Amino acid sequence: MTETRTLEAFRAKFRVEELNIIENHTWTWSVRPGQPTLGAGILSLNRHAGTFSDVTAEEMQDLAELVTALESAVSSAFDQRIMNYLMLMMVDHHVHYHVIPRYEGVRSFDGREWVDNGWPALPMLADSQHPDNPGLLHLIRDTLQSNAG
Repeated sequence: MTETRTLEAFRAKFRVEELNIIENHTWTWSVRPGQPTLGAGILSLNRHAGTFSDVTAEEMQDLAELVTALESAVSSAFDQRIMNYLMLMMVDHHVHYHVIPRYEGVRSFDGREWVDNGWPALPMLADSQHPDNPGLLHLIRDTLQSNAG
């Protein structure tokens, strides 16, 4: 698969355009389609890179700026205890992080309870809370966008 097709497949799988919260010149933060915890996201490089060492110094600076905005927005919206950033790339060979807000205790959002089933150990990435509501991901996106201010 070419680099362009790899990037296109990644962005389609994670619905990056549809669930985009904020982006800068080099990175995009979007809602993760499967929500192991409330507000889980994907932080992905806007160009294809197959290894972390391919990321440039400029892109790292842009990443730091986006992470600051990301953490502020999640904190304002959902009051997470800590953030986990997981760069696994075992299936999707493109530089990206699974951004998992971690919660001690139950959170309530959109009339639903959200629990961090992995707390205080590793996040349970396979969890997908409340997948029965297709509009919920858009509501999470909109809430985070409004808190990214």
